[in-house]
Amino acid sequence: MKRMSLKTIYVSITVLIFSCNNTSKKTEHQNKPSQPNIVILLADDMGYGELGCYGQEVIKTPNIDKLASEGMRFTQFYAGSAVCAPSRGVLMTGMQVGKLNVRGNYGHVADGNWGRVALKKSEITIGEMLKDAGYQTSFIGKWHLGVPEDVSTWATGRGFDYAIQEQWGNKLEGGKFDENDHWVNKRDSVLYYDWKQYDCKDVFRTNLAIDFLDKKRDANKPLFLVMSYRTPHVHEPDLRETERYNEFGWPENERRHASRITMLDEQVQRLLDKLEEMNELDNTLVVFTSDNGPQAENHSDLFFKSAGGLKGKKRDMYEGGIRVPMIAWWKGKIKAGSISNHPGIFYDIMPTLAQIVGVESPSQTDGISFLPELMGNTQKKHEHLYWELQEGKTQEGFRTALRKGDWKVLRYQKSGNAELYNINNDVYEQQNLALEYTKRVKEMDTIMLNQSEANPHWPFSGKIKK
Repeated sequence: MKRMSLKTIYVSITVLIFSCNNTSKKTEHQNKPSQPNIVILLADDMGYGELGCYGQEVIKTPNIDKLASEGMRFTQFYAGSAVCAPSRGVLMTGMQVGKLNVRGNYGHVADGNWGRVALKKSEITIGEMLKDAGYQTSFIGKWHLGVPEDVSTWATGRGFDYAIQEQWGNKLEGGKFDENDHWVNKRDSVLYYDWKQYDCKDVFRTNLAIDFLDKKRDANKPLFLVMSYRTPHVHEPDLRETERYNEFGWPENERRHASRITMLDEQVQRLLDKLEEMNELDNTLVVFTSDNGPQAENHSDLFFKSAGGLKGKKRDMYEGGIRVPMIAWWKGKIKAGSISNHPGIFYDIMPTLAQIVGVESPSQTDGISFLPELMGNTQKKHEHLYWELQEGKTQEGFRTALRKGDWKVLRYQKSGNAELYNINNDVYEQQNLALEYTKRVKEMDTIMLNQSEANPHWPFSGKIKK
């Protein structure tokens, strides 16, 4: 009885200590959860060739390059679509885009207009999955999967305990959002980005992430953090930084483009340094990728070979529009310096994280976990990969692509003609073999047609036949 009494007293004191706000860092470290932290670093419109580790020779990205040298670099990883919103929706839900409620930046909405479309509440997000698994979930930056008038469609309403996101478009009460405002949770408060105070917007957003880690991090839960950066998207018209790369005499728009990518590289390292300072980094899976191919709206995508020589850019079904940088780092788990040729895609990320955490992936997912690939084991492959995109308001703006093995077929409704490429032999998509392999085109067309489901927001999905 005496021993039981002492044990009871000891347990009571221990519980009291853990509930105290002054818990020591040593105690926190000793009682960290065993599940890994997960950090997704998402660039906005970064091309396959804009990092040193992917062949960029001029723009400096030493920190992300180091991340690749210490982890795994994928050479055939694909975004969920060729433009921001649907690609991010695929990443967040594990669903291929032909089944998703978001298939373009703008879809058919009420009164015959075209506007932003939100994820359905039934489309479970990674945030919701990991929150249910006991994670502290957080999101910083560009969400682009809701509508501005309905805060329940914002990141905080979709599984993130804490979110700071930009917003644009109409307010429910009238007026418009300022894109420089960053809203905390469901408009609880707002933080203004004053470009004159920071070298770039990603410095500001990294400050927000570090502030969250300093003040709101729950050390009793594993962390899921999505850092959704601005770089190198066109929507950063004002930039305080004016000196990087001046020695090259480039046009100012190109100098700015390169400078922003290098500054993003620096902000990635700032965040990783903070996690290391908190003794959190060693048990963290870090994933770096981009939502689609390079933009060419305020600079030339050819100036720095932003797509790495691949054909196409953002909004294209060619490799340059959908093949993206993808790096995974996990100390002691992923072999340093490993290179993967596995053809993965954004809808694989949800089942991969589910397997890592030890939960079942939602039944909606079309993905395959690539955890075996990360661990150096035998990896299952997809029978095919699929993309579609509605660009503009007409049928001419609808486009689709399907990869099966080394073969890839794509269709732009504007031309109406199929294009067929052998990606293994012709990664730059120079030789259209559609007329030579008509039977293969027909077979792949049939598969492609069956991937797209009818949806009222996307009037040309689910019924285009050839």
